[in-house]
Amino acid sequence: MRGRSGEQPPRALLSPERLSRARHVAAAPSWRRTSPPPIGCDAARATAAGAAIGRREGGSRGFPGDGRPGAAMASVHESLYFNPMLTNGVVHANVFGVRDWVTPHKMALLVLLSELGRAGSQLGLLERRRLNRLLLPLLQGPDMALSRLRKAIEECCPHLAGSVHIRLKLMAEGELKDMEQFFDDLSDSFSGTEPEVHKTSVVGLFLRHMILAYNKLSFSQVYKLYTALQQYFQKDEKKDGADENEMELTNPEELDGKMEKEELDGPLREEEIACSGPLSQKQAEYFLSQQASLLKNDETKALAPASLQKELNNLLKFNPDFAEAHYLSYLNSLRVQDVFSSTHSLLHYFDRLILTGAESKSNGDEGYGRSLRYAALNLAALHCRFGHYQQAELALQEAIRIAQESNDHVCLQHCLSWLYILEQKIFDSCVLLEHSVNKSLHFGLPYLASLGIQSLVQQRAFAGKAANKLMDALKDSDLLHWKHSLSELIDISIAQKTAIWRLYGRSTMALQQAQTLLSMNSLEAVNVGVQQNNTESFAVVLCHLAELHAEQGYFAAASEILKHLKERFPPNSQHAQLWMLFDQKIQFERAMNDGRYHIADSLVAGITALNSIEGVYRKAIVLKAQNQMSEAHKLLQKLLIHCQKIKNTEMVIRVLLSMAELYWRSSCHTIALPVLLQALALAREYSLQYLASETVLNLAFSQLILGIPEQALNILHMAIEPVLAHGAVLDKGCAMFLVAKCQVASAASYTPQKKIEALESAILNLNEAKTYFAKVDCKEQLRDVLYFQARLFHTLGRTQERNKCAMLFRQLHQELPAHGVPLINAFK
Repeated sequence: MRGRSGEQPPRALLSPERLSRARHVAAAPSWRRTSPPPIGCDAARATAAGAAIGRREGGSRGFPGDGRPGAAMASVHESLYFNPMLTNGVVHANVFGVRDWVTPHKMALLVLLSELGRAGSQLGLLERRRLNRLLLPLLQGPDMALSRLRKAIEECCPHLAGSVHIRLKLMAEGELKDMEQFFDDLSDSFSGTEPEVHKTSVVGLFLRHMILAYNKLSFSQVYKLYTALQQYFQKDEKKDGADENEMELTNPEELDGKMEKEELDGPLREEEIACSGPLSQKQAEYFLSQQASLLKNDETKALAPASLQKELNNLLKFNPDFAEAHYLSYLNSLRVQDVFSSTHSLLHYFDRLILTGAESKSNGDEGYGRSLRYAALNLAALHCRFGHYQQAELALQEAIRIAQESNDHVCLQHCLSWLYILEQKIFDSCVLLEHSVNKSLHFGLPYLASLGIQSLVQQRAFAGKAANKLMDALKDSDLLHWKHSLSELIDISIAQKTAIWRLYGRSTMALQQAQTLLSMNSLEAVNVGVQQNNTESFAVVLCHLAELHAEQGYFAAASEILKHLKERFPPNSQHAQLWMLFDQKIQFERAMNDGRYHIADSLVAGITALNSIEGVYRKAIVLKAQNQMSEAHKLLQKLLIHCQKIKNTEMVIRVLLSMAELYWRSSCHTIALPVLLQALALAREYSLQYLASETVLNLAFSQLILGIPEQALNILHMAIEPVLAHGAVLDKGCAMFLVAKCQVASAASYTPQKKIEALESAILNLNEAKTYFAKVDCKEQLRDVLYFQARLFHTLGRTQERNKCAMLFRQLHQELPAHGVPLINAFK
């Protein structure tokens, strides 16, 4: 990939800029390491880690400010449980030394745990297992309505749900001493030689936190808690009464459907639970880590950008110094490409780290400077993502200066990687990249070293290095991946191999690599129900898979893959542009094959919006098909100059082939030959085997037009095997059609018997070509084949076959535009 000026790599090859996106997150705190790569699809994903310092890199601690902010979110409940201390209008939480406090919802959970202990052996194994799976998200998640909690318990154990409801009702409708007695009885769970709950278990810690928080409440706060419990229960009673009235007025069948839908929506999907009230520190941390994990692993299940930002604003309203919330806000802003909000949140994140002293506590006096240099590094990565290269260079220079003053070699390696990205916008140089890889290995940074190796492989693929050497280099990086369990880089490596094989024209090998990645199990532990592989690597591989199926005429299968891509990567997700481009290209090819040039022309605008180079090339193809030769030539000429400037070799060769076809159609056959020879030299220099084979076929066609069909047949044997082995169905049909034309032209000088044999062989090749064209519904080429076959059958005196071909030709000729059917007009 060559920056953000519209240039795109051929066949969606994973760009260096894309590669670095993974690194940008590796520098985050532990929960933040699961956040999605914030560096976008276009810029800043190369060898650099952006801020990829992290635990993954050996001795480094992770993003500056790995410590949790000491302020608990408990202070926000000023009206209910205790009044927080306020200094200059800023809430200072954790006043009483607890990270949690008692709420009516948590009292309902305490009742559930108490009843679960009472039930003992009365519960079946399956019910107990369901309840145990339910408890963890309930203990960690935000508060929810009692009706929602009851429904969750009923799905696991209906009998226990009734006991919980009765116990809560007795407590809410009783007296304050009933609640006091309930908390006194909770301590009995830890007594005895074999206690019901172990003190160090998840449930035990929760019980102890709640008992401690309750004991620290004053009498007025206890009374407010009791009042809140009554309101919590009464609200549920009122809702039950309203539901009963609605049940009487509603059709039972409709009610069943509604209940089924509610069950499907389910209380266990925490991402749907809005933070209706202030959260404790533990709840806030759980909410943030969960959303960050979903943003990386399955963005479709995370809250929508607007909803997530609303919840984050709610958190920051009560605790503006919550650094992790600012970082998640930064990631959320990147989802919608909001440069202002993302920059604002990123700066606030580092400001809060310094204000809360999280870095200085964990890193001593070094913490302050560490935050500053990584803030500058992340700011450089952010500017690079949005294409602000001058601002990125200034921020990077500042990060380098501070890192040199602090003698931070790890930070300097990441700066070096980002420096390579910025220098790549000006000139292609491997010096910085090779130096970065060597230094990364020296300092024990396998993640950064592996990304550097993959970027080197990609750069050398564009430079035309042999495929076997590139695969050996990727094998070395794979050893690092498996040794350090770098799951994301394993995926990127396989996607890289898929794209390289596609670049070199080996579709069979590309298909094998794509299937390997799709059948792999992730090494990362994720929550049940979360789709792990919603990453860019899988998007690239699935897009290649869809294109491969479309090229072989399996349009239904390609549509299914694209449908899956749309579900996995919705239009507002960060990788949606990949499948959008491939979808438009497949539709364009189908419209061109079917002769519907007006539809193909309407698709050009969408392709141009996603990839300007590809869009201009497709526009020229449409103009050529519509016989607007001069306009097509002007476009191709401009595109050729631009692609030569940015060194997009694959597109240069394709443009040269299209220009040669324009010269044929304009009867300038001698001008086409030097153009084709230039394309062939480039294809062989850069090891683009398939394009080289296609160029040889075009040269054979030129020789056929110039009256030397025997020479054309000789060179056809050199090129036709790769086309038949790895080519698209349309290219196979064109190749077989060209072979038949050359056989017929060569038969003119044969003896009568040999001539008949040559014509019979040509008819067989035409039948094969007809099968290929029918597979992709290419009616214009089918019409030409039928016309040619009818002439051959007439020459051989086979009247019945001739009449059949003539009838089929007439049917197609009436469907398609009537612009003449020359016997030899073009190779494709």
